[in-house]
Amino acid sequence: MAIHLHEFQELLDELPGRAQELLRASWNEAARAISPRGLSNYIKGAVALHELGRGEDLVVSFIQSMPEVGRAIGEEVLPDLVNFLLGMASKTSGQVLALIASTAPLAAHRVGDAELFRQYLNVLEIMLAQAPRGLRPMLENLDRLLTQLTLGGLRRWVQWGVQAYKADFEGQAAYFGLQSADAMAVLQQERKGTLFVDIQRRLNIYMRAIWGRDFFLRPTAGDYESREGLRPYIEHYVIHVADAYDDYKPEGDATAPERIVSALELYRAAVNHCAAHLVFTQTPLSMQQLLPVQMALIELFEDARVEELAIRKFPGMRQAWLALHPVFDYSASPQTVGELLDRLARALLDPEATDPDPFVRQGVAAFRAQSDLESNQVSWNLGVDLSHRLFELDLPTYNKVTDALSAVYRDDNRAVWFLEEYDEAQVMAATWETRQQVRKKVNVMEMVNEVDVEFAGDDAQEVWELPTEFYLDQENVSINSLEGRPPVSEPFHYPEWDYQIQLERPNWVTLLEYHPVMGELDVIEGIILEHKPVISRLKFLIESMVPQGMQRIRNVEDGDEIDINAAVRAMIDIRIGQQHDPRIMMRYKRALRDLAVLVLLDMSESSNDKVRGHDYTVMDLTRAATVLLAGALHRIGDPFAIHGFCSDGRHDVHYHRFKDFDQPYDDVVKARLAGMKGRLSTRMGAALRHAAHYLALQPSSKRVVFVVTDGEPADNDVTDPQYLRHDTKAAVEELGRQGITVYALSLDPHADQYVSRIFGMKNFTVIDQAERLPEKLPMLYMSLTR
Repeated sequence: MAIHLHEFQELLDELPGRAQELLRASWNEAARAISPRGLSNYIKGAVALHELGRGEDLVVSFIQSMPEVGRAIGEEVLPDLVNFLLGMASKTSGQVLALIASTAPLAAHRVGDAELFRQYLNVLEIMLAQAPRGLRPMLENLDRLLTQLTLGGLRRWVQWGVQAYKADFEGQAAYFGLQSADAMAVLQQERKGTLFVDIQRRLNIYMRAIWGRDFFLRPTAGDYESREGLRPYIEHYVIHVADAYDDYKPEGDATAPERIVSALELYRAAVNHCAAHLVFTQTPLSMQQLLPVQMALIELFEDARVEELAIRKFPGMRQAWLALHPVFDYSASPQTVGELLDRLARALLDPEATDPDPFVRQGVAAFRAQSDLESNQVSWNLGVDLSHRLFELDLPTYNKVTDALSAVYRDDNRAVWFLEEYDEAQVMAATWETRQQVRKKVNVMEMVNEVDVEFAGDDAQEVWELPTEFYLDQENVSINSLEGRPPVSEPFHYPEWDYQIQLERPNWVTLLEYHPVMGELDVIEGIILEHKPVISRLKFLIESMVPQGMQRIRNVEDGDEIDINAAVRAMIDIRIGQQHDPRIMMRYKRALRDLAVLVLLDMSESSNDKVRGHDYTVMDLTRAATVLLAGALHRIGDPFAIHGFCSDGRHDVHYHRFKDFDQPYDDVVKARLAGMKGRLSTRMGAALRHAAHYLALQPSSKRVVFVVTDGEPADNDVTDPQYLRHDTKAAVEELGRQGITVYALSLDPHADQYVSRIFGMKNFTVIDQAERLPEKLPMLYMSLTR
């Protein structure tokens, strides 16, 4: 049953106003990622954190971050995170707690598993208990740390810093902020070669292509307690592999380059081996009345059985697995049971094995004699029979820890044995990702005849839509006008540049696309009528810019045909003995304007201010200039879009799409422009990154963003005036690397102090007389794109 936000109105009323607004904006996203029970924990957690009295930022960060955490690793960790924040409230400030909540999605994506996330919280608890002043700088560098370290590596890196700088507060800040040589040295020492989260998608696609089915892959902390790594294992049909692997070197640093196995190949070998267990093992074996050494032999034969069946389907797997088995000196006799089992494991896999040991040869012969390997009972019989021969050998007693198999890709075989009963359907349901909501367009009769689901809400698995309005006869109004709500997009998360730490804060800003409000067309018609003289002057400029088909280019040496006049002049020069001009050809060139333009409008509250000495506002001028520019672009034929933005803190950047590239410039677009209103603040960097998202989809070779603004970047949650200036500058540079030019048109008479540093010396114009904007903007565009 769906949960609606109004059902928690009493709890909602306890939250501050900003948190309430953000919760309403985030509810759609949360409902798609979290179950009804999880949604209840979600809002109760927000209220509990508010009651701590540690500031509104903590509550806002929690509300913003938890849907993404739930989507990444599951909603069951939300109560753990809330309890952790509540428990740590007495040990640190509200700002640090808010930073923990805001970086939780990053940590969830990097660790990739709920249990690992809980262990990550344990690492933070160590920090708060022993080096609390280092927690903030560490969280600010968390993306860099988790990109290079496993969770175990992070834990050891933290413990080294805690012990080294236990009483040195400045040293703590430098170490955990990655500003000291010790920090970088330990980081280099603990870093791993290939992290599972970086190749998980590639592994999933690879397994689907090989086996023709999906497997559930999850990371586990392979080196959380030690550096030895954790063997893969299968539990509840889920394959768990180590969270990182280094390249495998069978002979250590002396290994020849051609014998080194990359970490990616090691991952593939491990998941293929586990997949073979899942595919070729139908029922588990009983371990009753078996000795540990007998179980080890049965597991060894079971590994060989499933690998042999897999190799019959995919022969290339044999060499991939053999490369990960140790190579032995057969001139020496095995000294331990573990070494003997390792030699038997390799000989069973290698059809050309030449191991002279009698025990190994007997085991290989017994395995090769089996005509049918479909049943795992074969492994049980072979293991028990061969164990009697093993008891006759003069070797130390078998030890499960020291005599474990050395092949790093093989699992621990816990799935081979019958341990407990579990429901496969329940496991599959718990493992699948959250189902995506499906939206269908239906006709009127399907909508009328369908039985409504009374409790269906924003998290409904299927939503039906009518292509046209459905009017009720008795009220003469549409259902949409009575019950519909303006659509809000899925959230877009963008990074933000922090110039103080010289790093990007990943997923720091949340942007939502809001449906533009419709206005009266009379407003646009009035603008066109008022600026008719300007439109008349633009007409001649427009005609000169419209492509005129084929253009003839004369005086070229290599062209499409001979220019008769130039050829005659050349012959005359030759006859009279003068040097002739060899450029006697002409070429035809098709005149095309390969250009895409996005006009980005600043819709902040300051645009409602009146222009000095006039009765109209800056928004009125912006609207008029946009209408004239759109009309010119429409006549020229350049593909263009018109978007606008404002912001209410980093958690709620509003983005409005008045016209997209594939939409015609018609009355609907004009009505949207007529409904523009100025409100909130100006977080320009996030808006520029989102504009680049749409421009990158255009095939044009030249792409331009025109920013029309009346002030500098600012927002209500930022006190440092330089912070958003530097972020906007970083966004402009980022767009430049994508081949997108950003040009700013500023109405702020004092913009010279900052606009050149943000957009560059040649990419801005400051209009001191704001009332000339409607005339200047179209002219400026034509001069820049001619």
